[in-house]
Amino acid sequence: MERRTLLKGIAASISSLYISKSYAGRLLKAPYAASAFQPTWDSLAQYQVPNWFRDAKFGMWAHWGPQCQPERGDWYARGMYQEGSDQYKFHCQKYGHPSKFGFKDVINEWKAENWNPDELVGLYKRAGAKYFMALANHHDNFDLYHSTHQPWNSTRMGPKKDLIRGWANAAKKHDLPFGVSIHAAHAWSWMEPSQRSDKNGQLTGVPYDGKLTKADGDGKWWHGEDPQELYAQNHPLSKDSLNNGTIHSQWNWGNGVTPPSTEYCEKFYKRTLELIDKYGVEMLYFDDTALPLWPVSDAGLRIAAHMYNTSIKKHGKLNAVIFGKILNEQQRKCMVWDIERGQSNQIESFPWQTDTCIGGWHYDRRIYENGHYKSAKTIIQTLVDIVSKNGNLLLNIPVRGDGTIDDKERMVVEGIADWMHINSESIYGTRPWKIFGEGPAIAASAPLSAQGFNEGKGKPFGPEDIRFATKGKVLYATMFGWPANQKATIKALNANAGRVDRVTLLSNGQKLNTEQTADGLVVNLPDQQIGENAFVFKIEGSII
Repeated sequence: MERRTLLKGIAASISSLYISKSYAGRLLKAPYAASAFQPTWDSLAQYQVPNWFRDAKFGMWAHWGPQCQPERGDWYARGMYQEGSDQYKFHCQKYGHPSKFGFKDVINEWKAENWNPDELVGLYKRAGAKYFMALANHHDNFDLYHSTHQPWNSTRMGPKKDLIRGWANAAKKHDLPFGVSIHAAHAWSWMEPSQRSDKNGQLTGVPYDGKLTKADGDGKWWHGEDPQELYAQNHPLSKDSLNNGTIHSQWNWGNGVTPPSTEYCEKFYKRTLELIDKYGVEMLYFDDTALPLWPVSDAGLRIAAHMYNTSIKKHGKLNAVIFGKILNEQQRKCMVWDIERGQSNQIESFPWQTDTCIGGWHYDRRIYENGHYKSAKTIIQTLVDIVSKNGNLLLNIPVRGDGTIDDKERMVVEGIADWMHINSESIYGTRPWKIFGEGPAIAASAPLSAQGFNEGKGKPFGPEDIRFATKGKVLYATMFGWPANQKATIKALNANAGRVDRVTLLSNGQKLNTEQTADGLVVNLPDQQIGENAFVFKIEGSII
């Protein structure tokens, strides 16, 4: 999932806290005719983000598949073929050498025997999620639904269950819009390490299983199946493929990557259309630069046009959302910009989304054992910061191979739920104010790198850091710590900012005494801290 190498084409300005002048005009709703969208960037630029998504603000995600079975972290299906890596060593010890026990065999081990999608989605809704996303396939190329175009899928192998159907039914029961994340476009290059062999040791030169074919399956559990339908490695290696980091600079299908075949691109297209049409998908998350396979194929453009036209046909209006990364100015008009493990440093003219995780993308038992999950406080403050800048947060809770989440993850989710139960009116349905906030953390904000990756790199939030959001005639100001002197000063609401009539602390509904001075609005707090993690003032007056 994570690609830390800098890629060209992204700019992150932190010079302004203010909404651009064209903000309002860009959010006007546009009428659509049936089949209004064509598979071109110019046509997709008609897109307008639906209001339900702008109001929702918070979604949760199950980034769950066979790579969670070993419980050894992100990109396992690639790392297990990288000689000398932690995952290679772990794999050899747990399962055997990758020439004898490859990723296809990890799939066979995965049973998802304790999976209860209704319970998990219900938990996420109680935590305040307003939409739900499930992994439909990862770079490992294994479909987690009943796919008629990809025989390597979860109804035929591994769990032998239609996982996307289970998630979709749970989301429908809990009245949450349902989306899927799609990562399989990159299997072509991402799985290239499976073509390698050891350079050292007793098995030097013995090929891993990435080039096996149907003919090699006699007497094996996968008899009659073609591993090339999964690994897609019947092609030459990309330039510098033996360098494990090269793939990051080739993510946009340039810099020497072996071009995918037309057959491969069309198979991906058919798999994705079937997913849209069969499961009532309202959101598509693509782990790609812009759209999948762009610019070597127009498959992503055709998928996007189909998604939007299908939504109009189904709802009589456009309800669909597509997420893409590292978008240029035109592409940001065509879909929602997604920032991975990071967030914007300014109010964005177009709605956008951060996707992040409390741990690793794929379940990693070491994070559990070492107590390294993000806290509920970190997630809540991240959410408030993102909302103040016109964004949404999509949060992944890693799922174990058996389909459950662990007790420490559940505690984080429950902590989010407790805060949202009291303070969610400051989140849902809000819009940015004229500035997103104030406080010392702003000057220390870290710039975006590639598709994101600036979370946790700035100055930690404290009591002087405040974020704003509006709803109707109310301004919400959220304070990221409780001052030791029981006084909060909001500089943006000084005596010249307009009249403040009433300030209420959402934690207990108490009206607070205030004074507007030349330096700001001074809010007198209760003697004892009320609430935790973040403290919301509901402010009424002529300041909006």
